[in-house]
Amino acid sequence: MDPITFIGGMSVLSAGLCIAIGGIGPGLGEGNAAANALRAIAQQPDEAGNITKTLFMSMAMVESTAIYAFIVTMMIMFFNPFWTKAVEMAGPAVQMVTQ
Repeated sequence: MDPITFIGGMSVLSAGLCIAIGGIGPGLGEGNAAANALRAIAQQPDEAGNITKTLFMSMAMVESTAIYAFIVTMMIMFFNPFWTKAVEMAGPAVQMVTQ
């Protein structure tokens, strides 16, 4: 297997793992927060406004983790320095094909 194929395959694999693992935690956290907020609203309906505001703030903070994972995934896929170096080392024939 040539280095360009290996680097490309590993980039795709690592990007997939990054977004998969980076999406599981925020998904579970948001589900847990929403369930607890609904439980709190059911117990104290008068405080629904305060609970909802706090829920939205916490959801935004939890979701930022998934956004960071998405950004890292995009960097792995499109701004990979190893890919650029491998294409430079491969020569002009490969550079024309990859552009």
